[in-house]
Amino acid sequence: MTPNVGAVGIWVRSSAWTDAGESERAEAAAELDELGYGALWLGMAAGDLALPQQLLDATRTIVLATGIINIWANPAAEVAAAFNRVQSKHPDRLLIGLGSSHAPLVGDAYKRPLSKLRAYLDELDAERPSVPRSHRVLAALGPKALALAAERSAGAHPYLVTTEHTRIARAAIGPDALLAVEQMVLLESDPARARELARDAVSLYLRLPNYTNNLLRLGFTEADFAGGGSERLLDALVAWGDEDAILARVREHHDAGADHVCVQALASDGLAREQWRRLAAVLTG
Repeated sequence: MTPNVGAVGIWVRSSAWTDAGESERAEAAAELDELGYGALWLGMAAGDLALPQQLLDATRTIVLATGIINIWANPAAEVAAAFNRVQSKHPDRLLIGLGSSHAPLVGDAYKRPLSKLRAYLDELDAERPSVPRSHRVLAALGPKALALAAERSAGAHPYLVTTEHTRIARAAIGPDALLAVEQMVLLESDPARARELARDAVSLYLRLPNYTNNLLRLGFTEADFAGGGSERLLDALVAWGDEDAILARVREHHDAGADHVCVQALASDGLAREQWRRLAAVLTG
């Protein structure tokens, strides 16, 4: 059975946790658990799963999900061994998100990423013990990647997407696969300030073809990518405003077919604990 990630989770870069001290990590993870979030997603996760194990040790019920482990940098055998080490101690509280990353980040080795991902899953399945299909999801945006996610894993974990993409993804993977989408959020009601912060967060991704190609499929144009992102693009990718505005966007994803929405709170140095508390008042009640 796939780990129960609930309806809402939190997405945080792994580096924000490793930059924090050990006691702060444990305290913050335990608080997320107590606030009622179903899952904690660790962005750019390492395949040794040392950090997920530390955070699971500090919590009782929350699921730890990797969003994602880069398949070019983390051999399947090592990921399988690490998964089963953590799974034996914390049964059904670890979900492995896998993905092929991006050509500018991987370098010259980045060729035929979908074929590489399929072969990687074959390698995982050949391990004994493996990472079972029920405990892995795939980063997926386009139709072929979404089809592979439905075929070879518990479901899909799309990143930097709109609610329209969520509708498309649900139709592509069918009614039963898990659809866990990431959503950037800003607790900021001033439009100019919100878009400035959103542009700071989004501009990096507009240099990565996997994301820009997906956005073009959704009806955006090259002009929307100029200058770090048009207002139309930023507003579609980043939910900003008060708690009710964030709740409204999360509900739009759920209405479009998402089982789970993991929110990434922006505009914070380190762990965004105050934002997590404010959001929990409307998202986990």
